[in-house]
This record gives sequence, C-alpha cells and structure tokens, in this order.
Amino acid sequence: MEPRRSLGWPILLGILLIGSILALSVGWVLVSIAAALSSENAAFYWAMLGVGVTLLVAVLVGVIVYLLLTVKAIALSQRQSNFIDSVTHELKSPIASLKLYLQTLTRRQVSPQQQEEFHRFMLADVQRLDTLIDHLLDAAKTLHRRPAASREDVPLGRLLEPIAAAITQRHGVPATCIHLAVGPARVRGRQADLEIVFRNLIDNAVKYSLPDPHVEVTAASAPKGMLEVTVSDRGPGVPAAFRKRIFRRFVRLGSELERSTPGTGLGLFLVRSIVRHLRGKVTVQPGHDGVGTRFVVQLPAAVGVGRPAGSEEAEGLEPAGAAVV
Repeated sequence: MEPRRSLGWPILLGILLIGSILALSVGWVLVSIAAALSSENAAFYWAMLGVGVTLLVAVLVGVIVYLLLTVKAIALSQRQSNFIDSVTHELKSPIASLKLYLQTLTRRQVSPQQQEEFHRFMLADVQRLDTLIDHLLDAAKTLHRRPAASREDVPLGRLLEPIAAAITQRHGVPATCIHLAVGPARVRGRQADLEIVFRNLIDNAVKYSLPDPHVEVTAASAPKGMLEVTVSDRGPGVPAAFRKRIFRRFVRLGSELERSTPGTGLGLFLVRSIVRHLRGKVTVQPGHDGVGTRFVVQLPAAVGVGRPAGSEEAEGLEPAGAAVV
C-alpha cells in the first residue's frame, strides 16, 4: 500500500517560508526607511518602498494560499485513501462470505436447515452490497448537483416508518429500538432527498449503538418557518474535535483497516449536502447527560406547520426545547 503523506512537512515548510518573508520584509523596510531619511532623493526611496512592500505582501499572500491549498490537497488525498480502504473492505467481506457459502453448497451435501441458514446469510451479504451501491449512487447524484426540482409537503411520520423498519431488519434488532415521536409534522422537500438524509442518520445511530441501540427521533417547530428534527442515540458519541470534520467527504473516525463497523465515509457528507440544498442546517451535539449523540436537522416546514411560538399546540408539535432527549 502506498504510504500516506503527512501534513507535518508542508505545514513546517510553509511556516518557515512565511517567517523568512516576514523577516526579509521587516529588514528591507527598515533599511529603506533609513535610506529615505538620510538621502536627498527621499521621494525615490519612498516610492521604491511602497512598490517593494506591495510585492512582498503579494508574495506572502501567495505563499499562504499555496500552503492552504497544499494542506487541503493532502487532507483530501488522505480521505480518499480512507474511502478506498473502506469500499475495498465493504466489497471484499460480503464477496468472500458469498464465495465461501457457494463453495460449501457446491462441494458437499448440506441439510435443508443448513441450506436455509446459508441462504439467509447470503441474502444479508447481497443486501450489504446493494446498500453500498445505493450509497455510492446517492453520492454521485449529490456531487453532480441537479437543478432545483419541485418540492412537496412530506409527512415526516409516513416517511420515517418504512426507513426505521428497513434499518431494524437490516441490523437484526427489535423494531422498538427506534422510537418515532414526530407527530403530524410535515417537511418541505423532495421525498427522495429526505429519505437519503434520515436513512443515513438513523442507520448511523443504530449501527454505532449496537448491540443494544436506543434511538429516538423527535420533531419540533423552529423559528423562521423551519422544522427541527433530532435523531438521538446512546452510542459512544462524537469527540468535540471531530463534530465538524465528520460532515466532510470520506471522513470516518479511526483507521479503516482496523474498523469493524461498515461504512464509506459518505453518509454524513450526503446529509449535509442535501440539507444545504434544501436550505436547511444540520449540526451534531452531545447526547443527554453527555451520553451518545444528537444530530439536529433544521428543514423548511410545510406551509402552516413551522409557525412562530404559540402555534405549536395547534399543529400537535412540541416547542423547540422539547426536542432535546
């Protein structure tokens, strides 16, 4: 495997270059001022000083921009390597499992009960591959941004129920581990986009809380005609230093080669991209009493739902403060 480039050397080199330019600039300015004060042709020296300072500032800005672009490029390369590792693992594991089951069924006789068990495991592996492909297709659609399409008023409960059922079935956990408390809330947007957002958030909440997940989804009115949807879990949580980084492309916590939890590092990137496209906002916060994680999504409410405070009771929604689990 190709060694991954470190950010240390580019940053150190950039700091040294910036320091050198600043030192030369200060020295040159002091010498020029001294020459201008002691010379009869002071106007010429002051003009040269102005031109020189302008050029030095331009060089300094160029070095800083180059440093930032270099750091950004290396960070993107590291995230892409992370992505390749995760996708390779996601492809290799179910394919190896399918190959083993098929070879077993081909080379020796197994009982009907074992056949049924093998078929169940093989179907789970195929479902895992199908989920990975859907994820990559969702990413491609999001990266190649389409023109704004017509939006609809989507009932949140009706949207979330099949998503929650599919996720609990996929992970083999009881349906009661996901509690939906969204009432009659309705959100404005394309149903396909909203499915991607909440499928990723709820799936992450369950996946990172195994083997005993407890996930709660609540909805509340928010100012400026928005609806605030909170997805809470009781998992290990997200360190404060990573709460902004996890929304970047290909970012996952830890090393891909040592990780047991499946994923590609695209889920939360899709969530943020789609939410922004819908003119909303998503943030991550620590869970109740510092346990777990809360993803708070603000999206445009359907007409007549996201009204100012005082109208929540009429719509059957809790006030915004009640969304905190």
